[in-house]
Amino acid sequence: MTERVGPGPAPVLFHEPGARWRAVAYGPVFCVVVLVVEMFTGPVVHWAALPVIAVALAGFSWVTVVAARRHVGVELTALTLRQGAEELPVVDIEAVLPPADARAHEPQRWETARVLGELSHVPRGRTAIGLRLRGGVFVRAWASDDDALRTALTGCIDR
Repeated sequence: MTERVGPGPAPVLFHEPGARWRAVAYGPVFCVVVLVVEMFTGPVVHWAALPVIAVALAGFSWVTVVAARRHVGVELTALTLRQGAEELPVVDIEAVLPPADARAHEPQRWETARVLGELSHVPRGRTAIGLRLRGGVFVRAWASDDDALRTALTGCIDR
């Protein structure tokens, strides 16, 4: 295990936010585009409706982004692996297992293991990574860029 020297948080080795804040702006930007198009092309401009729609779209997007960042974000430091709402100490990880073989008839043991992050399944758009924990327990980590997370995890464990 790598020992930290000095105060402060451990440096981040891998990070996926789960969602980006710019998604909140998409609805209002679309409404501004519609407003400009209406001003130049149509006899009716929806001055009251478009701002209300923009605020509603931004509100729904905000809720979605907050939930995605909380439940689908991934962060790896030298000390912890955070998968959604669950944190796993790196010292508990014994091995990063090889990727699943798509041609295999039987799934590997880790492919049916518990998913990290207090989720029932690997989130959509993410790829599972098998981990063996101390005591022989298998779990599935996950990330969009699974190769980068696998490399970072392997580097942490090798230290």
